Formats: sequence, C-alpha cells, structure tokens
Amino acid sequence: MFESIKPHLAALQKTIGYSLLSVIIAFIVAFSFHNYILTWITEPLNDALTQVGRIIDTQEKATWHLKSIDENNETVEVITTDSPSIVSAKKLENALEKAVTVANKELVVFLQDAVDATKELVTTLKNIELNSSHKKSSFEGKITTHQVGGAFFVALKVSFFAGLLGALPFILYQIWLFVAPGLYDNEKKMVLPFVFGGSIMFAVGVLFAYYVVTPFGFQFLITFGSFLYTPLINIEDYVGFFTKIMIGFGLAFELPVFAYFLAVLGMITDKTLKDFFKYAIIIIFIIAALLTPPDVLTQLLMAGPLIILYGVSILIVRMVNPHIEEEDDN
Repeated sequence: MFESIKPHLAALQKTIGYSLLSVIIAFIVAFSFHNYILTWITEPLNDALTQVGRIIDTQEKATWHLKSIDENNETVEVITTDSPSIVSAKKLENALEKAVTVANKELVVFLQDAVDATKELVTTLKNIELNSSHKKSSFEGKITTHQVGGAFFVALKVSFFAGLLGALPFILYQIWLFVAPGLYDNEKKMVLPFVFGGSIMFAVGVLFAYYVVTPFGFQFLITFGSFLYTPLINIEDYVGFFTKIMIGFGLAFELPVFAYFLAVLGMITDKTLKDFFKYAIIIIFIIAALLTPPDVLTQLLMAGPLIILYGVSILIVRMVNPHIEEEDDN
C-alpha cells in the first residue's frame, strides 16, 4: 500500500518545496522594499487617525459654555460657537453700541469709531483662530511600538505577507501540477484559468478590503471612545490584524474560482449550491465575524460580497455543470 502512494507523497513534497522556495525568494525581494510596503499598509490607519482628529477638534471647538449677566442681574449660561476671546470682543462691541444709543450727541461719532474698531478686532481674532486650527490639533493619536526590535519584526511580517502575495500565482501553478495527473486531457487545459483566475480574484478581494472595508472599519473603531482616550495603536498588533483581514477577503473572493473548477470536475452542480444556500448564509456570517473587526458595519461589508459571490458561483456552475433532472422510468 505504501508503495502505491509513494509517488504521490514525492509529488506533494516537491509541490510544497517549490512553493516554500518561491515564498522565500519573494520575501527577500519584498524585504528590500519593506518601507514602501509598510507605508501602504499603514495608510488606512493614518487616514482614519487624521479623520477622527478632525472630528474631535470640530466637536471641541463647536461649543463654548460661558456665563453672562442678564438684565435682572442673574447668571445665565450662554452657548456659543466662538472662543472666549471672540466672545469678549463681541461683548465689548455690544456694550459700545448700547453706549451710542444713550450717549450725548457729541460722543456719537467717537463711540461709532470704537464700535467699528471692535468689529475689526472680532474679524481679526476669527482669522487668527482659523489659521491656528490648521496648525495644531488637540488629538494626538499615534502609531507606536512596544518592543525594542518592534520595527524590525514588523518589517519581517510585512515582507512575508507581500512575499506570499507575490508568490501566489506560482503556488497555484504548483497545486495544479500536483492534481493534474488525475485529470483528463480537457481538464488539464484549465491550468491558465485556474492560475490567473485565482490570482486575480485574490487580488480583487485584497483591494476591496483595503479601499472599502478598512476605511469604514478603522474610523468607526478609532472614533469610538476617542473623546475619552487617546488611541496609541501598537504597530505589531495592527500588522497582524491588517494581514488577517486582507487574507480573509482574498480567500473569500476565491469562491467563484473554486466553484467553477469543482463544477468542471463534476463534483458539484447548481442544485448542490442552491440546496446548501441556507447553510452557506450562516457559515458566511460566522466567517465574517471571525475575520473582520468587531463591528456590524465591517462584518456586513464582508458578508454582503460573499453572499453575492455565492450567487455568482451558482450561475457559473449552472453554465458549466447544470443539474439534470432524472426521468422516472414508467
């Protein structure tokens, strides 16, 4: 028995060996560009921190609670969108305007000049605060590292991740070579669609996660509680978190490709996928909960495309290997 499976084990060993070698070579190449890769990986997080900073600064500057005295000499809380310096200038302006109405005619011109000067002061203070708001922010969210060699290990992680993506077409080709001896000649011709289709769909999943999912997910997670706590993001944890999301979406988008080749091999039909649909919905939401951040929006952003891809897979399988109803013999 062992002699019969020995050639298959040798072929499997060869496939694994070549795949690992391709990953190592791609890793070495990627490590030479790890700074650029890390910049690309952290860009969604930096954008989210910047956006959250703007939101917090806007909220902090939106309302000032001041106390004023009304006509009955009672303290009244005044809510205004201006800073205290601007409010003081406006109070001076109002006081001078009241003085104009009760002063002697000889003082009218003098007081009117004072009112005009005060209005110019208010305008100047607003311009100064507007310019300073662009230069300094009260929000200090940062990306940090808690280890002495944290930057080095992060560079290794991102280089390995990039190397795995770069070597993916060759890995798929090796997998195909391993299963090809058990296929018919017409099935062996599907090597190019398998390699290119699998690589393209994985890349589409990664790009969808990068440009659609992470901006919403990161901004939501960072905004929550940022009015009370300053987010100091650990780069080691972030890289692992980011990699899990990218790989999860990449594998999820492989669903139509795998469904197509299983249909070519005659292992599934469109009826098979239709009957399994109700179970697939549950599995999809479980996978989305495990591979995405713990918020409903991001989970829906993964579960929604997966459900759509499952429907696309049914249409593909129907074209390749449709279910044929068996006729009852009379």
